[in-house]
Amino acid sequence: MTDTSTSPSTSTQVQLVRRPTGRPVPEDFRTVQIELPPLGVDEVRVANEFLSVDPYMRGRMNDVKSYIPPFALDETMTGGAVGRVVESRAESLPVGTPVRHMLGWRDVAQAEADSFSPVEEIPGASLSAHLGILGMTGLTAYVGLTAIADVREGDTVFISGAAGAVGSAAGQIARLLGASQVIGSAGSAEKVTVLTGKYGYDAAINYKDAPVRDQLPEHVPDGVDVFFDNVGGDHLEAALDVMNDGGRIALCGAIASYNAERPAPGPDNLANLITRGLRMQGFTLGGYVDHAPEYQRRMAEWFPAGDIPQDETVVDGIENAVEAFLGMMDGANIGKMLVRTV
Repeated sequence: MTDTSTSPSTSTQVQLVRRPTGRPVPEDFRTVQIELPPLGVDEVRVANEFLSVDPYMRGRMNDVKSYIPPFALDETMTGGAVGRVVESRAESLPVGTPVRHMLGWRDVAQAEADSFSPVEEIPGASLSAHLGILGMTGLTAYVGLTAIADVREGDTVFISGAAGAVGSAAGQIARLLGASQVIGSAGSAEKVTVLTGKYGYDAAINYKDAPVRDQLPEHVPDGVDVFFDNVGGDHLEAALDVMNDGGRIALCGAIASYNAERPAPGPDNLANLITRGLRMQGFTLGGYVDHAPEYQRRMAEWFPAGDIPQDETVVDGIENAVEAFLGMMDGANIGKMLVRTV
């Protein structure tokens, strides 16, 4: 048993109390203080340092069947987090071990040791990188480009939501995998500048300036070979217009519709899938975790070499986690949106 004199005995946690209709509002959530019980055998207590808030969490707020169960009402929500063990009854995870886990939306997590995975501390990098480019975010981008879209040397790649966590990773990874041209979309002039000035995009469009369908063709006169979609809606429709024969579309997200109160009409040009021999496939990361070792080997070369710059938008305080989530859904972030709890 370890010394527990500095181990927190309470946990501040965020719960869902009402299923949102349309855009979530703060009243759909509540923050509670939970008294933690003494550790059981093989349990650990972790002080979270960063929590991840992600678009997929909006879907879990609906009581519908999906690839992951919905959040239960009046219970603490979950999500990615990183922190350090502050109390332990597990030999495998001594005090001080940095870990990644899925017990987010709280500042202190307690569970059996196998709920936590140790992570490597990388010189010059925050633990938060394990929630972004070194974690599921980066792996999602890699899987979408390789296992789903089969990106090839010389491809022209279009990425929607390009300034977000997955999008910013996907653009850089596409280039490292041999894409000759990478085009992105974002929702502000500032984000467009970041895409072309920092992330190496050849061009980027601000979808708020004019319809994507009107803007995209001038940037891809020779068409698009791979479309990595985080947005859906008008972006998917615009991409279908300019896809080359044999093009591949990876559907990663559809944030444009997550707060919709009724289904939106589908693209009016789906027939291009037939006439151009396109392949369009949706995916979630759960079915492709076997690609993680391959990604980690590649990232072990790319990340230390500085080939993957990253941005984080950090909101301080567990009490501001809902604000961070709502901001992320409104596009307030560049790169990964995180909540810093310490």
